[in-house]
Amino acid sequence: MTTIRNHITLVGNIGTNAEVTNFENGGKVARFNLATDKIYRSNSGKMKTDREWHRIFAWGNLAQFIESYGEKGKKVAIHGRLVNRTYLSKEGKKCNVTEVELKHIVGLH
Repeated sequence: MTTIRNHITLVGNIGTNAEVTNFENGGKVARFNLATDKIYRSNSGKMKTDREWHRIFAWGNLAQFIESYGEKGKKVAIHGRLVNRTYLSKEGKKCNVTEVELKHIVGLH
C-alpha cells in the first residue's frame, strides 16, 4: 500500500492569466502564478502585508478549466502536491524550481 503525504493547500489570488500548452496527443498543461498574502501587525503597530508567489500547473481537464475560468485576480483555494524539478535556462544555466501540481480548485468570493 502506498501512502502519499505530499499535500499543499493555498488560498490566494490568481496573479497571471494561464499559459496553456497544447500537445499533439490532445493533452494540455496550464501554468499560472498564485499570490498568497500574510497580513500581520508590525512592531510599530501598523498592519503590513507580505506577498508570496507560487508557480502552479494543471494537466488535462483541470488545465481546460483553468484556461476557461482562471482569470487574473480571481480568488481561489487550491489543493495539490509540491513538485521539485530542474531545467536548463536559455543561457544553459541549471535552474531548480518548486511548483504545485494542481489537483483541486475552488473559486471564492
